[in-house]
Amino acid sequence: MRLCIVIVNYRTPGLVLDLLDSLEGQIEAGLDEVTVVDNASGDGSAERLERAIAARGMTRVCRVLRVDHNGGFSAGANAGIRSADANFYLLMSSDTLVRKGAVLELMTQMQAHPGVGIAAPRLEWPDGSAQVSCYRDHTPVSELLSAAKSSTLDTLFHNFQTSLPVQEDDCEVPWVSFACALIRREVIEKVGLLDEGYFMYFEDSDYCRAARAAGFRVHYYPSARVVHLHVGVSSVRSVRSSRSARRKRDRRPRYVYASRTRYFRKGYGAVGLLTANALWYLGRGLAYGHELIGRKVAHVHHREWLDNWTDAFRLQQ
Repeated sequence: MRLCIVIVNYRTPGLVLDLLDSLEGQIEAGLDEVTVVDNASGDGSAERLERAIAARGMTRVCRVLRVDHNGGFSAGANAGIRSADANFYLLMSSDTLVRKGAVLELMTQMQAHPGVGIAAPRLEWPDGSAQVSCYRDHTPVSELLSAAKSSTLDTLFHNFQTSLPVQEDDCEVPWVSFACALIRREVIEKVGLLDEGYFMYFEDSDYCRAARAAGFRVHYYPSARVVHLHVGVSSVRSVRSSRSARRKRDRRPRYVYASRTRYFRKGYGAVGLLTANALWYLGRGLAYGHELIGRKVAHVHHREWLDNWTDAFRLQQ
């Protein structure tokens, strides 16, 4: 098989069907396959998807793979990868839509550049405006910058900022969002599958780092364009509402911090994790002073000062 597109679904069947519609004309029966992994949705998603796939006449190229436990994005993606013998695997979140020609463009670039192990498209909003989707590695210093939100520190430690500016040309980057990413089979053979210790978040950064360590390059190809809706947003208007909602600093789920801890402990050891947390507190202290003086609202999440220690004293598995 040339290409297996793996879509991870958890209670978002409507979004998945929109994504499948956007793939029309971009996949070829006999060479390509779409595997929709239903992560134990328990809401009838799998049945609805199977009926819709049959009604659309897509059973030759698309199937639903049911798993009995929701182990998160990594586990769902791995289930899809294990189920198919392909040369390339395109991982996609359910809240994406593929612009015309995007799949072919990514495949063409990967076949032309054998040293590239992971390729990603330009991610954008439905109105065509670009999203940040390429990054530098998370480091203890980047935790300082994240917590401080200081333009002075950002300038001094520019090379430690995680978000990279949106690029108009092809470029090599440290890591890319796995909302949509094409992975070469050889990477999986050499590095292995995604780390299922990450329920959600940091799995893409971790995997790209492992791929680079194994000698593969990670590339961004903005000529391939994919809409990333973010959490089920289906219109430009609601996208804007979602942007506002994400600015609210409610407490984040536990798995976000568990993934953060896992990432820093894997990459930098226990001392690196402690350093990351210490620098976060330093940055938070600086930001807090500015908030008091300027009567500004805190930019960190509720109880983040405590949640950063999630799983910090558990044995790594």
